[in-house]
Amino acid sequence: MVSNGSRSGYVTVRRLVASLLATAAIGLAAVGTADADSPRRSHVEVLELKVQNDQYEVLDLGTAGPSLGDLDVYSGASVKDGRNVGRGGGSCQVVQIHGAEITKQCVITMEVEGGSLTMQSLWTTGSGDPLDMAVTGGTGAYAAARGTVRFWDIGTPNERARAEIQR
Repeated sequence: MVSNGSRSGYVTVRRLVASLLATAAIGLAAVGTADADSPRRSHVEVLELKVQNDQYEVLDLGTAGPSLGDLDVYSGASVKDGRNVGRGGGSCQVVQIHGAEITKQCVITMEVEGGSLTMQSLWTTGSGDPLDMAVTGGTGAYAAARGTVRFWDIGTPNERARAEIQR
């Protein structure tokens, strides 16, 4: 007979395995329906944008210096070919600190012509790598949007973004 402690672990493992199998089945079903002749094939839109931050505030919450819960809040404009094509804003909250590595949970909403896009990601600051954010949805023409937005040169006058949006 299995003790309650082992039973609990067994149930957790079973749920994990069931979840992984369900995810794999959904993935296989999606691949199977991604036929080139399919009328439901998604449309990919690419937006290359310059980001002009206009407001930025760091809220040092809790203990002085980097600590859990600290918050960066920002807003700005999206520019394409020298023309303002949208605006956006968001925040990044410190969720983990390991020495000089600070990981933040970032959430952004960007309004563009036709609607808005929402995105989120974890970001470890100071890595120098671009930030890839998952498009989690949107409004208007982007109501069913999915995809990725990559940001480079964050917080500098050269900040830019490339959005690959599936709708």
